Amino acid sequence: MSDAYTLFQVLDIPRVTEKATMCQGDANQMIFRVATWANKPQIKAAVEKLFNVQVLAVQTMNVMGKSKRVGRFQGQRNSWKKAIVRLAEGQTIDFYAKS
Repeated sequence: MSDAYTLFQVLDIPRVTEKATMCQGDANQMIFRVATWANKPQIKAAVEKLFNVQVLAVQTMNVMGKSKRVGRFQGQRNSWKKAIVRLAEGQTIDFYAKS
């Protein structure tokens, strides 16, 4: 997995929610939305190479899409995959840093 294009395919976006912010501060964890086909070693390699940090553990979960209704039409949102990445002590990823 040395191709940079593949690294960017594995990680989609960071999840910036209230719960994700608490995990970042308390347990040094980052939460990402990842490709549904990505496995734990691929996610670990992508985070380590893109952000230059050491990853201790990766937890993944599939989030099922919610059923939604608009008037008489019913549909379903897409399912997606979430990864919780635990970083080594003292390492952080700052998404808000100015370049």
